[in-house]
Amino acid sequence: MRLATWNVNSIRARVTRTIEFCVREHIDVLAMQEIKCKTEQFPYAAFEEAGYHVAAHGLNQWNGVAIASREPLEDVEIGFPGMPGFEKGKEGPDLPQEARAIGATVDGVRVWSLYVPNGRGLDDPHFTYKLDWLDKLRQYTADALAADPDLPLALTGDFNIAPTDADNGDPTIVQGASTHVSPVEREAFAAFETAGLTDVVRPLIPTGYTYWDYKQLRFPRNEGLRIDFILGSRAFADAVHGAEIHRNERKGEVPSDHVPVVADLDLSGADDDDDLPMIFG
Repeated sequence: MRLATWNVNSIRARVTRTIEFCVREHIDVLAMQEIKCKTEQFPYAAFEEAGYHVAAHGLNQWNGVAIASREPLEDVEIGFPGMPGFEKGKEGPDLPQEARAIGATVDGVRVWSLYVPNGRGLDDPHFTYKLDWLDKLRQYTADALAADPDLPLALTGDFNIAPTDADNGDPTIVQGASTHVSPVEREAFAAFETAGLTDVVRPLIPTGYTYWDYKQLRFPRNEGLRIDFILGSRAFADAVHGAEIHRNERKGEVPSDHVPVVADLDLSGADDDDDLPMIFG
């Protein structure tokens, strides 16, 4: 299986480019974020013509997530259990949920496409929401793997966190003044390891960014962030034998400000560790 995640920053504006990438790179499963359309507005026909099944979830012109797969999508789930909602100026357990999470099973692998809240500012209510959202996702992950330790589970998407200083090349993103790099966000990201997940791309590609702001020549200057990830359970990570960050997708006509991140899995040999990278070393 060749699995990719990509914040496409409006699928209707970039449908041709997205599908061309999938076909050219032989992508079996693509998790998309920021599709920026309602569910019924997603360009299903174009994906189906290219041989993909699609499950999408979008509420308006903001956020939105989707999964495209060459194999049928099973057990599609909108939002993970316990996922909190958000409404500016309001608090409580029953706030409206945003279109930030969709899960599906493909060939036995449980895949989530996730668009983690941005946080906006360190003193913004959206930042509190972001931390709560991450904690609830961590709890769901821990519960799922406690119930089934051998589950091949992947959390993929835009986490809006640069976990280490090496993941931040943007001079405007400063610890103590900016979201994405605060100690509490980095702690929230690191907590997924205690829940049973590991970053399956970092051991294979230790450097490189996945996002560059459109402003201030950030891409030509390579002043980017690494905020797009594929986090996998042990069963998932044991099957990973390759990874790629497609930096060139930030070039050309109307690019997204993010690029695809890809993991290659050998599901048939998942139980044989002899020739696999020591991701869990």
